[in-house]
Amino acid sequence: MVEEPQVIEALRGVQDPELGRSIVELGMVHDVEVDAGEVRFTLALTTLACPLRESIVENARQAVLGLGNVEDVHVELREMTEEEKQQIWPEKPQQQQAGVAEQLNDIQHVVAVMSGKGGVGKSSVAALLAVALRREGKRVGVLDADITGPSIPKMFGLSGTPPMGPVGIIPAETEEGIRVMSINLLLPEEDEAVIWRGPLISGAIRQFWGDVLWADLDYLIVDLPPGTSDASLTVMQSMPLNGVVLVTSPQGLAGMVVRKAARMAEKLTIPLIGVVENMSYAECPNCGERIDIFGPSKSEEVAEQVNAPFLGRLPLDPELAERCDAGEIEAYEGEDFEPIAEAIAERVPEEASEPMMAQAHPQGPRGR
Repeated sequence: MVEEPQVIEALRGVQDPELGRSIVELGMVHDVEVDAGEVRFTLALTTLACPLRESIVENARQAVLGLGNVEDVHVELREMTEEEKQQIWPEKPQQQQAGVAEQLNDIQHVVAVMSGKGGVGKSSVAALLAVALRREGKRVGVLDADITGPSIPKMFGLSGTPPMGPVGIIPAETEEGIRVMSINLLLPEEDEAVIWRGPLISGAIRQFWGDVLWADLDYLIVDLPPGTSDASLTVMQSMPLNGVVLVTSPQGLAGMVVRKAARMAEKLTIPLIGVVENMSYAECPNCGERIDIFGPSKSEEVAEQVNAPFLGRLPLDPELAERCDAGEIEAYEGEDFEPIAEAIAERVPEEASEPMMAQAHPQGPRGR
């Protein structure tokens, strides 16, 4: 006969994939009940929107079933209280009220640029989108949410600490008038590593939204870090997103991982604006022949699988790399990107998502 201590001990071997600690140690296991061959318990997750919750639940079920003499396992889910979260992250700051800057900002559209994996040129696509929209006369900002791998300031040739105004941080501004906020603008050296845990990264992203005086913008482009980590979750839960642009490359592996990113957006009810394939091909400088360096494209198939429009392909262009390295992305003509930018602008929904954190912690105006 299986007893409660045995169930607890079995669950002690199950880890939260993101936090890398036992779900028992994290205080996630509650209300264990054993009735003959049936076991019931509750898992308290840090967020019910956790993209890995199915994996955690299944691992927990299998751990208990592995005890023997257990016929069935029933797992209930709930979200941790703020007090329970504080037990996991003692250093995590309390939920802050909306910054004064957030209440003064008027941002019409917030578009996140996301990829399933690194190395597909997501940040270049985000920067190109900002440049294209600015050329159309739009008021544009770029929020660099890739805290541990920021590259946006380098592309735009920005450096130096942004000034602090009376109500918030004043974003840096490019030569063409694009407003930019990035952790790299706050570091003493651009090469300095940001070695932070998830809660601190999430806090920085929320500050970039609420404590930066973006003022009036037609578009705020948010450059997300690759994957479905804490940082991406923070953006999707705390900002009123109008939609997500997914960036991939022709490789099947990149397509597989971008489907994970699409599933995350779907679970959080964020509209998918479309899929962009980057590094699609290279052109021979002598004869103009197109060479599929990464093999045949599978991106249209990926777009169909995630039920999103395919927005177009971008080639490998040495000039773009040179312009980014020199901080001159605004001087890049980007003719291949123009139709993609137009397609994105046409498909951006007017209605934004309702941030989950704003639902849980009413904070007044949200920059709308």
